[in-house]
Amino acid sequence: MLKVDNVTKYYGNFLAVDHLSFEVKPGEIFGLLGINGAGKTTTFRMIMGLLDATEGSITLDGKKIDYDITDQIGFLTEERSLLTKMTVKEQCLYYGVLKGMKQNEVLKRMDALLEKFGIQEYREKKIKELSKGNQQKIQFLTAILNQPKLLILDEPFSGLDPFNVELFKQEIVEMASKGSMIIFSSHRMEHVELFCKKLTILLKGKPVIEGYLQDIKEQYRKKNIFIKGDINAEELREIQGVVSVEEHADELEVKIENNDFVSNVFEKVKMKKNITKFVVEEPSLNEIFVSKVGESFER
Repeated sequence: MLKVDNVTKYYGNFLAVDHLSFEVKPGEIFGLLGINGAGKTTTFRMIMGLLDATEGSITLDGKKIDYDITDQIGFLTEERSLLTKMTVKEQCLYYGVLKGMKQNEVLKRMDALLEKFGIQEYREKKIKELSKGNQQKIQFLTAILNQPKLLILDEPFSGLDPFNVELFKQEIVEMASKGSMIIFSSHRMEHVELFCKKLTILLKGKPVIEGYLQDIKEQYRKKNIFIKGDINAEELREIQGVVSVEEHADELEVKIENNDFVSNVFEKVKMKKNITKFVVEEPSLNEIFVSKVGESFER
């Protein structure tokens, strides 16, 4: 288990991370989110043992993280960290040996992953000759070569089309099913919702939302109703409890204060003809994120 316990990090007088605590158990995919400058990268670097915490502790399976343990960690950074003049094979050997793997182990694992991701023809190509999306595949591949116990993914889907996002998703889920602990960070909230049952959202280094995603959605009382049919948006805006009505291409999205006002909207809608859709949904994580971070900035 990864345990981040009451961790604080100062750079001089600047407070980058403020009493952060969370746990990631084997098989869990944990979301660590926040706007730029929220403290995510500093947290990742402390987990990797690249920075020391000012206060608090970080342990993996009860041990302080040092160079003996970092071989069990994989890290995909948001920035490109590939050596572009190397070939794919050379790059994999370089990172694999750094992680304590033998050359034959690296090559066997590399070939399996290249085939899995449909890029085996790039084995002898230089990194700089690859497209942005294929470079991201190689960066991901080098992060998981050693089948890490802990995998940190910072914006893993950058530069990928939907087909390749699905490939990455399948691999991440498979790794979790085999017991890897995974920390997932992205500005794309819909990607976070694909994986993470548990998450923390940071603002200025401090957690402003934390817990299980389903509990977070239930605590955020506003709900959304999607309606398709012959009804005027203005009629809906006049109903008590309706916060806003957004007009989409072929449906209306009605935001209400909480579940208590669903019946108010339903009573209005049921009198109309040709209503083909009336669906009440939980708010998206993106909606909660924007609302909570916005509220925090206003204080």
